[in-house]
Parts: sequence; structure tokens; C-alpha cells
Amino acid sequence: MRRRAKAPAAPLPQRDGVDPVRVRLPDDPDGAWATVRDHLLDRYAAAVGAGRVEEMLREGRFVGVDGPVAGDDPYTVGRYLWFHRDFPVEEPVPFPVGVVYRDERIVVADKPHFLATMPRGRHVTETVLARLRRELGLPFLQPAHRLDRLTAGLVLCVVRPEDRGAYQTLFRDRRVRKEYEALAPYDPAVALPVTLRSRIEKERGVMAAREVPGGEPNAESRIELLGHAGGLGRYRLVPETGRTHQLRVHMNALGLPLLHDPVYPVVRADGPEDFARPLQLLARTLEFTDPFTGEGLRFESRLALSGLG
Repeated sequence: MRRRAKAPAAPLPQRDGVDPVRVRLPDDPDGAWATVRDHLLDRYAAAVGAGRVEEMLREGRFVGVDGPVAGDDPYTVGRYLWFHRDFPVEEPVPFPVGVVYRDERIVVADKPHFLATMPRGRHVTETVLARLRRELGLPFLQPAHRLDRLTAGLVLCVVRPEDRGAYQTLFRDRRVRKEYEALAPYDPAVALPVTLRSRIEKERGVMAAREVPGGEPNAESRIELLGHAGGLGRYRLVPETGRTHQLRVHMNALGLPLLHDPVYPVVRADGPEDFARPLQLLARTLEFTDPFTGEGLRFESRLALSGLG
């Protein structure tokens, strides 16, 4: 099988810590696109409007390796184009991104609640990745894994692109030990510690994940009680797998939904962020053997959950 040639470097710089979008013009077996404009209209008009595509072409917003692209350029399969999309209007997340550790290969960030790990959907510049690229002057920084937007705590980022695969492999192969801390109701009738194993599935476009009764388990979490007061418990959660919303689903299954969870047990109506009521879930520790130095590393978040002394 013939391998596709490596894409050239982007001719556009980052904007607000965000890379330009890269487009490779695909095969056109039906000959539908005589010009670059024809393809771009087919590809983006439904999302942003034909008028906006035309305006971006007039402004020279679409760029190839040799400079701005004209709409009437002949369509050429395999040609690369880049552009910066229009960023959505984002409400600033009023909490800083902490840095727990930094060296020439990695940055261990302390992500606040409400801040997405990396650009996606309506969260673009208000993300850990974009902020740290700007604040630390590290344009090639990339996360080695993702942490849910509503969850606070440790995120491992990689400084150089050539090192990223080695750290991602640690997470893929479950060679990173993660501990979370959570606040949830206290129920003396729930016997702890306990290890829960179940099948969790999440459909695209559906907010909540769900457990499938009798399904082959694909999610495992150990749950321990650290202390309780005033009807609330503080819990240590240790996931052995990494399914979407896994810890939240398993705590809810025990009848102990996390404090201020907007999805479990009931999905709340969409509305403005309530920064005073963050989900009480914190990625407390990361522990792994560095793939380059062989050194055992352990990092602990400096953030704290509220609501239980």
C-alpha cells in the first residue's frame, strides 16, 4: 500500500495558542469540483454559510504552501490548505491553570474546573492547551491524555511532538496510576471499599453515559471512603479503565452521585456556567515511570475540593 506523503509545515502561525485548520483536498471521482471554491463551498457552506466562505476567500484567509489561495484556482487532489476558523465567543473561565511540574519534556498542569483540556466544539481559546501555549511560550505543547471539562486536577502535557507518542502509550497501556478525590453524599448502608465492574456505553450526541446490565464489563473502579461529616463523604476513586464519565457513572450507581454533578442522576437544563458550584471531582495524583529516563514520577494536585473539612 502506498503511504501518503507527510503533510508540509503550516504556513500560518498559531492564533491565541490555537493551530490553523489543515485541509487536504480529497479525491474527486465524480469531477464535482472544478475549482477550490467549489470544494470549499461544498465542505463548509452548511456550517458557516456560503457568504462567509466567499468572504474568507476574498480576504485571503485560505492559505497554501505558496501563499493565499484564490477561489478560482483549479481543484488539485492532495493539495494542502490551511485557515484559522472563526473562534466562538467564550465566557472566560475565572480560574488560573497551575503548573505542578515542568522540564524539557513535560508540563504537569493543574486544570481548574470548567476548563476544557484542548480545543473542541465551542471551547477553543478557553482551554488548558491554548492557555499554556500562550502563557509558557510553548507552541508545540500537546496533552498526552484528556481530562473531562468539569473535572479539575492533573493533566500531563508534552513539550515536543517527537516525545508525545511515548507518553500517550503509557495511558493507552494503563501504565499510569491515577487517583481521584470526590465529594458525594454519605450513606452508611453502602459498604466500602468496593470495586465496581460494569459495561458503560455512551452514544454520540447524548450527554449521559449508561451502564448496560449484563454486558461484558469494560469499566472498573475502586471506591474508598476517606471520611465524612454533615451528610457528605470524601472518597478516593481509583479507575483501572478510562471510559467516558466512568467514575461519575459508578458513584451514581452506588446511590452516591457526585456533589454538583449536572448530568447524574438527572441531566440539568443547559444554561450559564455556575462557577460557584463546580463538580466535586479532582484528579488528585498521577504516577508513572518516565519512558525516557526510567525514573518513577508521582505528582499531586495542589487544588482542593470544597464542602467538607
